[in-house]
Amino acid sequence: MRKLAISAVSALALGAGAAMASEGGAVHDVNFSFEGPYGTYDQAQLRRGLQVFTEICSACHGMKFVPIRSLGDEGGPNLSSDEVRAYAENLSIFDPELDEDRPRKPTDMFPTVTGDGMGPDLSVMAKARAGFHGPYGTGISQFFNGIGGPEYIYSILTGYNGEEKEEAGTLYYGNPTFTAGNGWIAMPQMLTDEAVEFEDGSPNDAKSLAKDVAAFLMWAAEPKLNARKEAGYISVGMLIILSVLLYFTNKALWAPHKGKKAV
Repeated sequence: MRKLAISAVSALALGAGAAMASEGGAVHDVNFSFEGPYGTYDQAQLRRGLQVFTEICSACHGMKFVPIRSLGDEGGPNLSSDEVRAYAENLSIFDPELDEDRPRKPTDMFPTVTGDGMGPDLSVMAKARAGFHGPYGTGISQFFNGIGGPEYIYSILTGYNGEEKEEAGTLYYGNPTFTAGNGWIAMPQMLTDEAVEFEDGSPNDAKSLAKDVAAFLMWAAEPKLNARKEAGYISVGMLIILSVLLYFTNKALWAPHKGKKAV
């Protein structure tokens, strides 16, 4: 049994290593506050990530599946109703009834961004691309290395090596993390030191900005993460109590019959 256990652990470790090798080995582990069974979103970080997304990412990427009103939900950025309304009013949407653009309302979704040169929608990006346990990885890798999607986003945003090349009139930038393009990506490096200024003086170097926006996109993909974990704690607690009650009930029911021998 001991040899079998050692072999199983070795196989899982080799599988995780092979997964990282097949993905270029460029996805870095990042310590996010929401990882693990007791992890929760950092409200201040989500607010900073929202600012980074708004000022930089939203120019080329939309979040069409995320309602603006969710910015005020507990467990998320938790903006006040006035802040949510003001944020929505800065975004426009075409209203077919008015036959013209109007300011968005909190009940509207984040904008959809389309057109030449525009990037993919980021609504579920953090869940759609799990860097540590994708098609080549194993579930145990996620347990030890983290969720994967936010780490992948962080690694993409910080993985530029300064190289450039032009193909068919399109300029590509070197980024070993982007293995789908063999290490080349059409998106230029958008996050640089001091690209965003925070009112509270939070660090705004490129890596800090990447971590903040990656955390925000994780929330956008799974806004009920905190509530789901809380429900899990309650369920596990109830199961433990039920198991204890069933154990003592079983003992009470069978106590009169145990130990008696047939005459």
